[in-house]
Amino acid sequence: MLPKNFLAALSQKHSKPNPFPPTADVKELFTDLLLTLFPEQTQRHYCCLEELQEAFDQIELRLTRLLRSMQQHLQEDAKVLASTYIQTVPEIYRILLTDVEAILSGDPAAQSEYEVIRAYPGFYAIAFYRLAHALYEMNVPMLPRILTEYAHSKTGIDIHPGATIDEYFMIDHGTGVVVGETTTIGKHVKLYQGVTLGALSVSKQMASLKRHPTIEDHVVIYSGATILGGETIVGTHSIIGGNVWLTRSVPPHTKIYHQEQVKILH
Repeated sequence: MLPKNFLAALSQKHSKPNPFPPTADVKELFTDLLLTLFPEQTQRHYCCLEELQEAFDQIELRLTRLLRSMQQHLQEDAKVLASTYIQTVPEIYRILLTDVEAILSGDPAAQSEYEVIRAYPGFYAIAFYRLAHALYEMNVPMLPRILTEYAHSKTGIDIHPGATIDEYFMIDHGTGVVVGETTTIGKHVKLYQGVTLGALSVSKQMASLKRHPTIEDHVVIYSGATILGGETIVGTHSIIGGNVWLTRSVPPHTKIYHQEQVKILH
């Protein structure tokens, strides 16, 4: 028999209503949205404009229902929010196409747009981030984090939905990449696996401040690099080498490398 105080504590939690929709429903809806935008990932295709419009109408209806289940936590009416969100989809799609282009042009192993969309974990994580970020910008709680954590579980790439990431973003390989909540990333930025764009250790009271770095346009950050701090700015056209630990700003056109001494023992 389990302890009664343990069961009583759990019973109290079980008796409270859940203020947010089930995680499975959230993942299913936004996966369907992604598959509607990128049929390369599915066998379900729509044959005409009317069918596509109907598909988006159904997605909007399902999103309205999800949001209504958490209306008490929203600043606007669920139906208005759902309609507003759907109107952002064409712009999200346009930006995602720039990300596809960045990956295709930046990775010699990429053979086609189809391959990038179908098989690249970097694109998958970026796509869910961009869908989640639009919700985040509309002050929808919980759902954006559910979406990016779902992509995190699938790809090993952890992008907070609050991060601000511009066009032509590329993550190569991707496993272990971490992008913090207040990170700002410019255009044509490339990250390799194991990169952390994080915060220095701060108190909870600093949660509303910028805690993560700013990466300007045309920056390349190689595997294992760690860049920390809200005041840290990596200037445009800079290159940050693998395993670099950076907590201060660097000017544009800077190259920083970590040179490790290697000893060969016979």
